[in-house]
Amino acid sequence: MSGGWSLFVMALVGMSLIGCVWLLWSTGRELPGAPPADQTTHVWDEDLTEYNKPLPRWWIILFYLTIVFSVGYLVWYPGAGRLAGLAGWTSTLEHDADRRADEARLAKTFEPYAGQAIEVLAKDPRALALGRSVFDNNCAACHGSAAQGAVGYPNLTDTIWHWGGSPDQVTQTVLAGRQAAMPAWAAPITAMAGPSGIQDVTSYVLSLSHTPGVDAASAAKGKTVFAALCAACHGPTGTGNALVGAPDLTDAYWLYGGSRDAIADTIAAGRNGRMPAHAPLLGETRARLAAAYVWALSQP
Repeated sequence: MSGGWSLFVMALVGMSLIGCVWLLWSTGRELPGAPPADQTTHVWDEDLTEYNKPLPRWWIILFYLTIVFSVGYLVWYPGAGRLAGLAGWTSTLEHDADRRADEARLAKTFEPYAGQAIEVLAKDPRALALGRSVFDNNCAACHGSAAQGAVGYPNLTDTIWHWGGSPDQVTQTVLAGRQAAMPAWAAPITAMAGPSGIQDVTSYVLSLSHTPGVDAASAAKGKTVFAALCAACHGPTGTGNALVGAPDLTDAYWLYGGSRDAIADTIAAGRNGRMPAHAPLLGETRARLAAAYVWALSQP
């Protein structure tokens, strides 16, 4: 809080306390010349009279005591601008203390699973339950609560793994993250021979997964371009390469959509998929539990 705002808050608090004291004092005494409490000029319907009786003394004393308590509270706890209070309490310190207590409790819960391989964790129902909890809180936003993914986010319940589906590969993906990069081939137009070249490569890619209705002549042209520009990552037969995250183009699984327009857009504009490293975010043990849950989803 800046100095100006701090002074404003302090002045507001002080004026409020003074105003409460003045209000109690002014309304709790009899004014000179005032009529008796049971005699006022406020009469309605001939016999309804408004009295002007002051509050009982014990009630007014309670009000004064609340003001004294407020002053003591503001001296002990922060509440008047930047004055810290004698207790030294802050919400930040309380939050940090609560967080440390929660982290110690979580560490005790996860301690039995530290350093275990995910294929071992996957055989432990308790570990899988913890892994699912970690997944729901940290991974479901992208992959869905059922882990079946969405456009641009892979389905984790099948057997298709762009970066490899072995326990070690899945562990590496979750702990260290992945960065995929599909270049945009529309930018260097001469490399893909313009929009027609992109359509030819699209035809060839569709033919790899035996999509019906593909123009054979266009696919033949696209095969030549594919061999020159795409085979280095996807392989000469389009079966992909898990080392660089290049997907298999023969299995009819399309991360960004399998329509002709979607595939052509992928080739022309490129894709950049990023899986964040979760070991720094969650700690290695929690990340391993999530990896075990994910790996178990695709196992018989």
